[in-house]
Amino acid sequence: MAEAEIKGLAELEKFMQTLPTNIEKNVMRSSLRAGAKVMMVQAKARAPVGPANAENKKLYGGYAGALRDSVRLGTDAKFGKITAYVRAGGKNKKTGADVYYAHIIEWGAKAHAIKGTKGGFLRIGNFFGRAVWHPGIKARAFMRPTLDTYWHQALEVTAKKMRATLEKKHGLTAPAPKEEGDV
Repeated sequence: MAEAEIKGLAELEKFMQTLPTNIEKNVMRSSLRAGAKVMMVQAKARAPVGPANAENKKLYGGYAGALRDSVRLGTDAKFGKITAYVRAGGKNKKTGADVYYAHIIEWGAKAHAIKGTKGGFLRIGNFFGRAVWHPGIKARAFMRPTLDTYWHQALEVTAKKMRATLEKKHGLTAPAPKEEGDV
């Protein structure tokens, strides 16, 4: 992973510690959300989109791009810490598509047997038997390469949003970076 030095973050962190808790939480949440949005947009752009298959057509009316559309961002505040995240997978409330396979696309899967559960039998399409051999799938990472490529840009956006929010909404001036071009 690439390394970079971003100056001015220590001063910004010290300044944030002097603010009342509710202002600090609101500023942090919106700032982290802005940085996470950079990652979300890029992850959606990198997510593989395959053609709709027969099962997909039957369940969702031919909906392709369920994996891409499952990429979302959120924020959470627990135990005094505010976090922002970008996730892929899960059930899409709008389309009903269940993207249970997001981690498999990201990391791949080795060849393996799929065994039946009810009475030892398995039914997949027209196949009916005790087990079927799955050949595996090659990884098609889209989340990790996004993080590796855009983490610096997301951090810059977060810091800029933090300074802008403090100035615009709260009339406070956060310490500026010491050198031109720093965050």
